[in-house]
Amino acid sequence: MSLVAPPVALEPTLSAPGPVPLTGSSAPARPGLGAVVRRVALSITVACAIPAALFYGVFSFAGVWVAIGFALAWSYGALIWRAVTGRRTSGLLVLTAAVLTGRTLISVAAGSTFLYFLQPIVTDTVIGLVFLGSLLGARPLVARLAGDFYPMTEEIAARPRIQRLFRVLTAMWALLYLGKATFTMWLLLSASLSDFVLIKGITVTLVNFSAAGLTILIATTVGRREGLVAVRVPVSVPAPVPVPVPVSP
Repeated sequence: MSLVAPPVALEPTLSAPGPVPLTGSSAPARPGLGAVVRRVALSITVACAIPAALFYGVFSFAGVWVAIGFALAWSYGALIWRAVTGRRTSGLLVLTAAVLTGRTLISVAAGSTFLYFLQPIVTDTVIGLVFLGSLLGARPLVARLAGDFYPMTEEIAARPRIQRLFRVLTAMWALLYLGKATFTMWLLLSASLSDFVLIKGITVTLVNFSAAGLTILIATTVGRREGLVAVRVPVSVPAPVPVPVPVSP
């Protein structure tokens, strides 16, 4: 006599296709695409979107000089918060705070709000040229900023595909900065101050998020080929297998 025991499903062993991932205690964990997107979105939101929204809101109620002070205070407040909470300091946030500090000091010294809005145009032009110039060296600028968004190691950064990725993205962001500077200069000379602040805040934020999205798409494609992005592999669960269990009569 025998009874049929409850179905038993064997647990499958999963493996993702592609290069053999890093192993060992020193290997960084491979973040999923969602984690990378959240990190990039948070960096852009804190460094760009929130300061732009604060600036326009305060500008509408209290004037341009108070808005300038609020934007600067937000950037340094974000840096202090990350330091106090032990979080990694974002290179993008540091760059934003440094640029805002220079803009504010020059504008206050000259007593000119026009200079405050002109400086980002000059800054974008310089940054675009710096991105382009870094292509002449062994380590393009994107390679220096990549650690803000992915746990980068020397071994990963030295891979041929990753090096090509850094160069492509560096060239793309160089053209983005130069194009943004050209558009902003035209807007500054042709629109009123209130229209300029509103249009610039919206367009620059949209451009930054769109460019970041394209960057993630390109980087994810390369990262998956290199086994650097965690991929969910569909699980095929085998059919339950009845197991006869002998019992005493």
